Amino acid sequence: MQPLPQSILFCCDHNAVRSPMAEGIMKKFYGTDTYVQSVGVNNDMEIDGFAISVCEEIDVELSRHRSRSFDEMERLGDDLSSFDLVVALSPASQRRALELTRYFHLKVEYWPILDPTGLGETRDTKLASYRQARDQIVDHLKGRWGGPAGKP
Repeated sequence: MQPLPQSILFCCDHNAVRSPMAEGIMKKFYGTDTYVQSVGVNNDMEIDGFAISVCEEIDVELSRHRSRSFDEMERLGDDLSSFDLVVALSPASQRRALELTRYFHLKVEYWPILDPTGLGETRDTKLASYRQARDQIVDHLKGRWGGPAGKP
């Protein structure tokens, strides 16, 4: 297990599915020990209803999440250089994070998390895809920092 970073930024394509799930789960698991935010390459979508549903199943509340982009984050004063770790959950967000952080001594990691949008024909098969993405995030978090609040 590695020590928790003081601050972490999760990023994906739209800040509507994977990065808000990662942000919410990280906060649920590790509380206020780490400052956690999430952004997207774009913020052209609202939080996804399926993401809200599958996170509610593990007692993570996402319905109040408001999507924002890298550009919007910087305009609001959250400087990328203030984060200890940036975790990209999509190839496009990894490219954008590396481009924005090339002047900072900042660690950018890529976690290949399934993009569940557009997968499945029925509500049940869609939910199964979103659960798979959620569970991949949970597995990455536990593998890196242990279970919730230090539990295995």
